[in-house]
Formats: sequence, C-alpha cells, structure tokens
Amino acid sequence: MMGHEMFAGIGFLWMLVVGIIFVIPAWKLCQRIGYPGPLGLLILVPFANIVLLYFIAFGPWKAGAASVDD
Repeated sequence: MMGHEMFAGIGFLWMLVVGIIFVIPAWKLCQRIGYPGPLGLLILVPFANIVLLYFIAFGPWKAGAASVDD
C-alpha cells in the first residue's frame, strides 16, 4: 500500500513539472504579442490549448510585431 502512495506523489510532481514547462513559454508568448499573460494558462485546458495556438498563430498581434508576410 505504501508504494502506491509514493507513486501518486511522483505523478503529481511530474504533472506540476510538465505544466510549468508548457505554461511559462505560453505565458511569455502571450505577453510578447500584446495579450495578457494569464491567457497562457489555457495551454493546460484540453481543446482550449489548440484554440490558443491557432489564435496566436493566425490572430492579430497587438504588440505591433513585424508580420512574416511583409
């Protein structure tokens, strides 16, 4: 029984590490293109993460960044 509890703790720690690995870049990317940083938390929500990536890739950027198409 005790071994199972240990693996549950490791699983939570692993989820936390993976979450941080994905949230920090998404947060910074949202800030860099002119949107609020907490929008990057959507990267953790299933299906919303795909919408967020498409929004960042094809949506308007408020920060006045140079367009790739120029």
